[in-house]
Amino acid sequence: MIYSSTPSSKAKQAVADVSHIPFWLDDPAKPNPEPPLTQNISTDLLIIGAGFTGLWTALQAKEENPNRDVVILEAGESAIGASGRNGGFMDASLTHGFLNGYSRWREEISKLYALGVQNLAEIESTIQRLGIECDYQNSGEVDLATELYMLDDFKEIIELAKPYNIQFQYLDRDQIQSVIRSPIYIGGLRRQDSSLVNPAQLAWGLRKACLILGVRLYEHTPVTNLNEENNKIIAHTPHAKITANKAALATNAFPPLLKEIKQYVVPVYDYALMTEPLTPSQRDSIGWRGREGLSDANNQFHYFRTTADGRILWGGFDAVYHWNNGFGTRLENRPASFALLAEHFSQAFPALEGIRFTHAWGGAIDTCARFSPFWGTAHNGKTVYVMGYTGNGVGSTRFGARVMLDILDNKKSKRTELEFVKSKPRPFPPEPLRSIGINLSRWSLAQADKNQGKENLWLKAMDLFGLGFDS
Repeated sequence: MIYSSTPSSKAKQAVADVSHIPFWLDDPAKPNPEPPLTQNISTDLLIIGAGFTGLWTALQAKEENPNRDVVILEAGESAIGASGRNGGFMDASLTHGFLNGYSRWREEISKLYALGVQNLAEIESTIQRLGIECDYQNSGEVDLATELYMLDDFKEIIELAKPYNIQFQYLDRDQIQSVIRSPIYIGGLRRQDSSLVNPAQLAWGLRKACLILGVRLYEHTPVTNLNEENNKIIAHTPHAKITANKAALATNAFPPLLKEIKQYVVPVYDYALMTEPLTPSQRDSIGWRGREGLSDANNQFHYFRTTADGRILWGGFDAVYHWNNGFGTRLENRPASFALLAEHFSQAFPALEGIRFTHAWGGAIDTCARFSPFWGTAHNGKTVYVMGYTGNGVGSTRFGARVMLDILDNKKSKRTELEFVKSKPRPFPPEPLRSIGINLSRWSLAQADKNQGKENLWLKAMDLFGLGFDS
């Protein structure tokens, strides 16, 4: 199934009156911001960034050692970045899926899978223990085939995973139609080790828990410079500075405070739509009663899921890189991408013709060449960072935070001994080669979708050198 490259007038009309506030953040339950930092302070552990990674770092640090003084500095407000803009897919995988992990860390794949399943279980336990209301659904995820060759790929994945006791379920055309009624999906691959969540509500719940435990949070407090002085970490902000024994960077796709990170991470913009709530007859026309998370198996793929109030989130396909790691709010509103998403939605669900979208938004994904998180240190080991989740961080950020704390505390664990944790992705080249390479990869992936998944020489070379591109 080749999706249209040109949106119709109906598609453009369907997104004509949208709000450009991310749906999850457009919520009356959104907490009031904490005051900014206005005077010099000191702390044991400084965390920069109040998204999932930063909040999980603070929560685990305080629960492990209640006497540890922890401060979070946030440039905007909690979850304003990727944590409040994603699709809410919480995957057990730490490696951006089985195939990516199998191709890069085959000897560790069993350990990584077990750690990922444990991590997801601990997230669920934390949500229940803290009473966080975030529409958590342990409903699994289904990858959908739109072409026959994808069915063969699904069968291959099942066979590759069997020796590692990783379970996938193959779904034929009739079984898929019992999951979701659509003319374009011809089969599927079900994984139960995936959940759905309202990501902003989860982040706000973690935020509340951190504050109750005594974490000091300063919002609207951007860090302008980070350096080491007299064996301490100094973070400079517009109105004050903070002195810390140790620091954890949790800034995701935001411009990095350490120069070395820029060679490993590029911000790639992803876009999403949210429909108005479906009527009972509209829901009957497509089925989909199970709340499964769904995505198609194209290189330029769509991800979609339902919400507690009966809407459909539909996102993905475009993954846009801007020159020299371009970043900013001006890049979050892309009418061409919104209209194209609306056109593709109408192809997937012709029975929902006439439905309108209420929200359309974009956000940056912290993409790295291995598509999964990596860790590093600076300032003689006093600063640690984790980056590169590549759109798969809703669940794995908790693991990323746990590893950061292990590294900061010089704690040898089964996590820190992994090659997955010790290694780094290949760096991206400088401009103009960076833009040329990324855009050539995007074009090549689109061509592969039009050519039964067959990769051209460029993509084969990228695979060979471990330097790729994904949304």
